Amino acid sequence: MAETKIAILGGGNLGVAIALGAAKGNVSSPKNISITRRHLSKIEHLKKNGFKVTTENIEAVTSSRIIILCVQPKQLQGLLQEIAPSLKKGKHILVSTITGISTEEISSHINKEIPIVRAMPNTAIAIGSSMTCICSKNANEKQLKEIQTLFNALGTTLVIEERLMKAATVLAASGIAFFMRYIRAATQGGIQLGFDSEESQLIAVETAKGAASLLLGNHSHPEIEIDKVTTPEGCTIAGLNEMEHQGLSSALIKGIITSFEKINSIKK
Repeated sequence: MAETKIAILGGGNLGVAIALGAAKGNVSSPKNISITRRHLSKIEHLKKNGFKVTTENIEAVTSSRIIILCVQPKQLQGLLQEIAPSLKKGKHILVSTITGISTEEISSHINKEIPIVRAMPNTAIAIGSSMTCICSKNANEKQLKEIQTLFNALGTTLVIEERLMKAATVLAASGIAFFMRYIRAATQGGIQLGFDSEESQLIAVETAKGAASLLLGNHSHPEIEIDKVTTPEGCTIAGLNEMEHQGLSSALIKGIITSFEKINSIKK
């Protein structure tokens, strides 16, 4: 994998994060990673780290094996029509990070039996902590494993059925915002208790990090960890019960479902 040649078409925040993560995780060396963008001024600085930056999509595709699409949905059709003649069966793996575009739709634009993988990361990819859900079309086990290895360098991956990709977008990508809102609310509560804003946010953030780490480290259910904190007639159970009386769990579930209904109603 160390010499895997990668082309990232669309050098925005996500594309750059993938490039940096791939290099840091030793998936590929910077000299074997090409990043394209219409205007290079915002990614020119990557040259000093050894990355290839260019405006030429065809050049990047022909010199690479893994092709990662990181453009806006409205730009996808034009991009696929541009690169389709250069895609070769047996050489290329096409990876799409574009929300709401199915592997079937991508395949219809290239009209070739190229392995296609959809990857749905979240914004924590910028710090190598993304939860990335993956599905595929025409990709064999080895090819899918290779793409998993790439995104494992940027966090954690889970292979799912394509029918669940919109749900993954809500739970993992939108989910970042949902957890941020809880942390913000906890911070505000801490301020009301007497902490200044920086102290309160630090406590809220580190506590949220610790809670998630307990679940991952112990492979346990949230209720098991909750039971370890609650004592009879204690302050924790009193607070939890009040939150439930105010609809905490119900509001979160309704919010997730509302986001899912919205993503299903969006017309491309």
